[in-house]
Amino acid sequence: MAAESGSVRAGSNRSGLLVGALTYFMWGLFPFYFVLVEPAGPFEVVAFRITFSMLFCVVLVTLTRGWRSLLNVARNPRTLGALGIASVLITANWTIYISAVFTNNTAEASLGYFINPLVSTLLGVLVLKEQLTPAQWVAAGLGLVAVVVITVGYGRLPLFGLGLAFSFGLYGLAKNRVGGKVKPIEGLALETAWMTPAAVVFLSVMAGMGLLTFPKLGWGFTGLLMLSGVITAIPLLTFAFAASRLRLVTLGMIQYIAPIMLFIVGVWVFGEPMSGTRWAGFALVWAAVVVLMVDAVWQARVTRHLPRTAAQGGSVTEGPGAQAQD
Repeated sequence: MAAESGSVRAGSNRSGLLVGALTYFMWGLFPFYFVLVEPAGPFEVVAFRITFSMLFCVVLVTLTRGWRSLLNVARNPRTLGALGIASVLITANWTIYISAVFTNNTAEASLGYFINPLVSTLLGVLVLKEQLTPAQWVAAGLGLVAVVVITVGYGRLPLFGLGLAFSFGLYGLAKNRVGGKVKPIEGLALETAWMTPAAVVFLSVMAGMGLLTFPKLGWGFTGLLMLSGVITAIPLLTFAFAASRLRLVTLGMIQYIAPIMLFIVGVWVFGEPMSGTRWAGFALVWAAVVVLMVDAVWQARVTRHLPRTAAQGGSVTEGPGAQAQD
């Protein structure tokens, strides 16, 4: 029986790892899609992305018969408010990301997602009053020095990178307030619903002024814009699938697939310039990432062995929540 349970858990791990890696791979390919819709401009793309994501969510909720559950969540003012804040932050994140790609700053966008864990760590200390380990202090210090070096290399603050890191870090904090009370489809639907009115108003005003791009470029371009809802929602749902089957440490490691791909696309596909100073700054960021990963693995191993050691000493009884998720 134990062997069968272990086999099921191992299968769940493999499927979670495969789907998680696929999710970050899809996110890493996003710049190619944004280049295809570049004539629309970042704000128009974001507005269409919100609108068509909402339509896709309506279809998903209908197919899964989730309207009653979604309405129950919507009746909780605190949860609904947290999702509203999350909606504003993820919309800002999208806008910054697309603007970075459109202005040939894809490599800088990758910087934002590399330093995002450092920002999340900082927010944990400032907002959640968490304690940093010595390794996390080292990583934070390396990250700060890296930003200074990259600022010198760019001749300006890396605003795209910092904007992406802080908007996504704050988004994670807002989602942390929601916790596990909201299913992925419900959360995505309600987050999107918050920004849909603003997106519709923006598109209506642009249409009234004759400034919308998609009618002028034919049905093929319109189809690409309509796909924005699907390509937004699917990775978010596959991420939720992976997150429910993987240890947090594993998920934290594979998250770097996307920024690595963004960096490769920006530097070697789009040909964005990288001076020696910029390389030095990125190297410091990567060193900080390695320190964080090593520390996360070490902390996870310590945590996993604590219940077993305590149980052997007879002071702790293992229960359903005592085992770490594999």
